[in-house]
Amino acid sequence: MNDFIWPIRVYYDDTDAGGIVHHANYVKFLERTRIEWLRQHGIELTQLKQQYHLIFVIRQLTINYLKPAFLDDIVHITVNLSKLGKASMTITQQVSRNKEILCTATVKIALVNSINKRPQAIPPELLKILTNPS
Repeated sequence: MNDFIWPIRVYYDDTDAGGIVHHANYVKFLERTRIEWLRQHGIELTQLKQQYHLIFVIRQLTINYLKPAFLDDIVHITVNLSKLGKASMTITQQVSRNKEILCTATVKIALVNSINKRPQAIPPELLKILTNPS
């Protein structure tokens, strides 16, 4: 499931006093886009928790801020599944404005059992969706 793109408009509450997107809000943009990426392929987080007792936990997040985004910008956030493990995945993301890259990120996600909080293997149905999107 590569190169999913989600547009987000920058609102006033995303910015600091200078009208520049606050660095912490890029994390929100990235998270929302990953959720929409999953939804696009029929994967709902609430269903994963109810059906499989599975939750996604951010294990590591690396962000490179390159250029600022501003109030009223429309930014596009990409999702690219770069690595899939037995109970983890690594996703690379970019935030861009008019094809100009503003921010890049690498997100390592652990799949964890919601009851015992231990790593949990990706269920076969989910693995099929992640490896063979259609």
